[in-house]
Amino acid sequence: MLKLEPRPQASKFWSVASPILALLITVVIGVILFVALGKDPVKGLQVFFWEPIKSPYALGELTVKATPLLVIALGLAVCFRSNVWNIGAEGQFIIGAVAAGGVALLAGKDTGRWIVMAIVLAGILGGMAWAGFVALLRDRFNANEILVSLMLVYVADMVLSYLVYGPWKDPAGYNFPQTKNFDAITQIPRLMQGSRVSIGLLIALAGVAALWVFLFRTRAGFAQQVGGLAPAAARYAGFSSRKALWIALLTSGGAAGLAGALEVAGPIGQLTPYVPAGYGFAAIIVAFVGRLHPVGMVFSAVLMSMFYIGGELAQSRLGLPKSLTGVFQGLLLFTLLACDTLMAYRLRFAARPALKESA
Repeated sequence: MLKLEPRPQASKFWSVASPILALLITVVIGVILFVALGKDPVKGLQVFFWEPIKSPYALGELTVKATPLLVIALGLAVCFRSNVWNIGAEGQFIIGAVAAGGVALLAGKDTGRWIVMAIVLAGILGGMAWAGFVALLRDRFNANEILVSLMLVYVADMVLSYLVYGPWKDPAGYNFPQTKNFDAITQIPRLMQGSRVSIGLLIALAGVAALWVFLFRTRAGFAQQVGGLAPAAARYAGFSSRKALWIALLTSGGAAGLAGALEVAGPIGQLTPYVPAGYGFAAIIVAFVGRLHPVGMVFSAVLMSMFYIGGELAQSRLGLPKSLTGVFQGLLLFTLLACDTLMAYRLRFAARPALKESA
């Protein structure tokens, strides 16, 4: 029989191998799902793992999906390493998009390209403000940041709906709940002609480098991680837990707001009720699959964007529900949590105990 035996110390090998094993198990379960649904499993895996990378255009679309996931995950990594559980990045993403969209709607004929910087800054400040509510309630009233940040997602969604159904609704939009298309001058610059990939990719990669330096080469980053791993030791060393809380939440909120600004002033080009795409929740999986490491999250963001694109293709080509994207995301998370057990425990074969003879 198999038995879990505690390791004397965490396994470095399984800290790297666990996400790979989790992905393989997810693929195997995915094959079983396709067979159970009466679909060709080869075609099913193809739309998830081959179609998103088979051409330069497909790679560009993959990058468009991966960029907001990576940006949000970078901010969340600061929170989670600090033992601050911000589950509401989706709401901060929405408010960042709303703030950025409000600035974009101010553009006129005489507006210069400077407005792009204002749009990006508005998105960052919007996300920080929304995360600031969470930090304030946790700091002053010891409110649970998991519940507060999660509930604020629904408030943010209502704010967006109010604006696109009400005062910001396009009067020439045939009564659709959306703003007018943003002027071309507000468009986030693209990296190449004919591609939807914007400078958001460069911002995300710069964020990867900045986070690596912050976490592993600065005293402030060290303080954040010590506070998360050993709060008592952090207090003894003179690190402020309140400061760590505010830094973590404002950083993650600003990153989520930035992602929202890059989306609405980039690929979307207007505000609609469909701006929330679940990136804030999916980025939690990206962060943990990437081991909260800046480089690891680059690969996990690409993987998660493949699930997004694969879900859309599975809907159009195989007649499967788009919710299959969420199924694969959830499978990856749960299998990762299961495989992570191998970091602290090893599997051993143990002989079954002999049955005692009855007297």
